[in-house]
Amino acid sequence: MATAVTANRAELIAIANSVASEKMIDKAIVIEAMEDAIQRAAKTRYGSENDIRAKLDPQTGDLRLWRVLEVVELVDDHFKQIGEKDAQRLQKGATVGDYIVDPLPPIEFGRIQAQASKQVILQKVRDAERERQFEEFKDRQGEIITGVVKRVEFGHVVVDLGRAEGVIRRDQQIPREAVRVGDRVRSLILNVRRENRGPQIFLSRAHPDFMKKLFAQEVPEIYDGIIEIKAAARDPGSRAKIGVISHDGSIDPVGACVGMKGSRVQAVVQEMQGEKIDIIPWSPDTATFVVNALQPANVARVVLDEEEDRIEVVVPDDQLSLAIGRRGQNVRLASQLTGKAIDILTEADASEKRQKEFIERSGMFEKELDVDETLAQLLVAEGFGELEEVAYVEIEELASIEGFDEDLAQELQSRAQEAIERREQAAREERTALGVEDALAELPYLTEAMLVTLGKAGIKTLDDLADLATDELVEKKKAEPRRRGDDAPKREAPKGGILAEYGLSDEQGNEIIMAARAHWFADEDAATEESEDAVAESDQ
Repeated sequence: MATAVTANRAELIAIANSVASEKMIDKAIVIEAMEDAIQRAAKTRYGSENDIRAKLDPQTGDLRLWRVLEVVELVDDHFKQIGEKDAQRLQKGATVGDYIVDPLPPIEFGRIQAQASKQVILQKVRDAERERQFEEFKDRQGEIITGVVKRVEFGHVVVDLGRAEGVIRRDQQIPREAVRVGDRVRSLILNVRRENRGPQIFLSRAHPDFMKKLFAQEVPEIYDGIIEIKAAARDPGSRAKIGVISHDGSIDPVGACVGMKGSRVQAVVQEMQGEKIDIIPWSPDTATFVVNALQPANVARVVLDEEEDRIEVVVPDDQLSLAIGRRGQNVRLASQLTGKAIDILTEADASEKRQKEFIERSGMFEKELDVDETLAQLLVAEGFGELEEVAYVEIEELASIEGFDEDLAQELQSRAQEAIERREQAAREERTALGVEDALAELPYLTEAMLVTLGKAGIKTLDDLADLATDELVEKKKAEPRRRGDDAPKREAPKGGILAEYGLSDEQGNEIIMAARAHWFADEDAATEESEDAVAESDQ
């Protein structure tokens, strides 16, 4: 009998060691799972109402089984409580409030108990394995990892990473790339999430960071930080652009990334299934970077529109198709690379646009300033485009225009200020007609035109405005890259904040909203003071 018990003990420890080694988890977790399984089996044998504990020695395999009893004066629960006299028979000196142990004889596992215990142990080990996988991979996001294709399910590729499984979803694969079971693939660890079915490791071969990491592996200067990839954009499987800069003036960043006879860039291209890569020198000057990003097209002129967050690029007529690229690919990648929406215009388009703007602005000056066509056109030719520019510019700047003198400059300023006042008055009347409270007009930064826009959006009281979030009020519309004259259908641009067209910053928007909410805090303070006064009076 002793031999059999010893064999059983040795077998338990051997099983624990084997499972811990195979699943690469702590042996203590396996021992704990076994103890839990034995406790459940013992509760089935002795009654689930008992508080039964099991302890398995991880070295010798000795198993101890007992139930815990609380010493009380009056026993209510005979399964978990024991009287003081009975307790002293089991443990000398036991008093009320103590917990004592009542040793139990070992149990024999029947088929059902053995199966149930096996399930408990497997579940515990599975949970521990999942936790180990999550802890191992959670801090490895952004790394490149190599694995073996295990299976392909509904277009998603499941990759064996050795100690875990990852998945490359269909939208993160390189289009038209054929992978088969058993293929070795390199991919980027995109995200690691803890889910009910275990940790999910999401991989990507289409993300721009995958290309960045590949370059870091092939180009020692990038790995060492001498060369930095400042921006990257990809059309997976087709074309990509990266913007690079060197922190060492003696090293050419583009040449270092290309390598001798293109060896370095070709290694990346092969891994990305022949994806063509444009390596572009990055520049802190937006206009220069846009010109570089549109390579191989030649750019004649760049115009920045900071208010709309757009860039207008003028190219020669014979460069238009090259600048746009097949299906708009070149301009789309350049837009992603620079983070700006890009409009491509030919010289003819730009000339027509300038002429149209010239006519519109000169016509506005003719009407609002009550001047002749020649004088209005002269103002536009000198760079004036808005009434405010004429009204508030230095007199000397106006008077310095050829054919102007100080008297004419003062007269023009006076008329411009009167025209602005007329606009304000008209907007004020429209705002009143819309029912917008006068209290809103006292808030910082808000003009009458802005108040009209708020009124049309249904924002008419301080409370209406106070309920808004900053982005709902001032967030700029997200512009889409486009080419003027393009007949392709346009996607509707996402709507921005109510006052997006006025160019207010997030800080200004936040200040407006906080000013609108000020009366809430004033009301709370007043209510608090009234409550305190009432309490004081009652005490008297």
